[in-house]
Amino acid sequence: MRTKFIGFALSAVLFALCLPVEAQQAGKIPRIGFLSPTPPLPARMEAFRQGLRDLGYIEGKNIAIEYRNGDVKAEAERLPDLAAELVRLKVDVIVTTGTPAVLAIKKASATMPIVFAVISHPVENGIVASFARPGGNITGLTILTEELSGKRLELLKEAVPNVIRIGVLSDLTNPTQALEWKEILAAAQILRLKLQSLGVRSSKDFDGAFEAALRERAQAVITLPQPLINSHRNRIVEFAATNKLPAMYPAPEYTDAGGLMFYGPIYTDLFRRAATYVDKILKGTKPADLPVERPMKFEFVINLKTAKQIGLKIPPNVLARADKVIR
Repeated sequence: MRTKFIGFALSAVLFALCLPVEAQQAGKIPRIGFLSPTPPLPARMEAFRQGLRDLGYIEGKNIAIEYRNGDVKAEAERLPDLAAELVRLKVDVIVTTGTPAVLAIKKASATMPIVFAVISHPVENGIVASFARPGGNITGLTILTEELSGKRLELLKEAVPNVIRIGVLSDLTNPTQALEWKEILAAAQILRLKLQSLGVRSSKDFDGAFEAALRERAQAVITLPQPLINSHRNRIVEFAATNKLPAMYPAPEYTDAGGLMFYGPIYTDLFRRAATYVDKILKGTKPADLPVERPMKFEFVINLKTAKQIGLKIPPNVLARADKVIR
């Protein structure tokens, strides 16, 4: 009898551990708000939902997600209204990406728990006090743009040894613009590269930026990791391919769309890890007590098919460093 009792007790404990949300549910399904400056990328969203599932949260069963996103044409204009809408819905926590979206929610509420899945310069932009002790109601995962800018330029120069002048596509309205430009400019000076600013403020400015790149004889292109720029990746990739310009991109979706090279964090891993923040907040931990995390995994992707199309022969030593080669 004693053995049976112990067995039943252990079974009960294991059952409880498998259902981490049940105890806090108490008849109320937790709600997550998900705010994105542009339509979220399917692979990243699935990684976030998988992260939730790994923790016992099943969307539509014991957790609900309220999705709100801007669009390519409106860019950041709708973010304040969408952020205010999620705050009015009184969701339990809001997950978001990009500095403009975080700032929009921060302005809408000083108390709503916020988790950012991808952001740069959270300290410099006044979003958190520090990585170790964020303070306030915001925390999450950051990308290291300073280190990444130098690495991307370095790989681009190694792949195209004779490159000197590089056009840099960036969003002049993004709060991170000045900081990211300063970082990439410093890296370019070390590598003795000349940068040409191809700044845009809206969707209507891209054609002008492309014309400027050709007029000033840019030999290659690099794009900064900003929502407006990323939302036009197909246009950028097509421009680079048509004009046979080698290009380095900040997200894998570019190389999937035919872009030449990508180097950066594994974004799906960041989104999966964002789910752990949601879990801890739903269980009572304050965002102020959850340190901001840095990327743990990086990858280098080369689209060899595109290299052949633009007449570029990737040096063997560069090709050997790639984590993934698209042929």
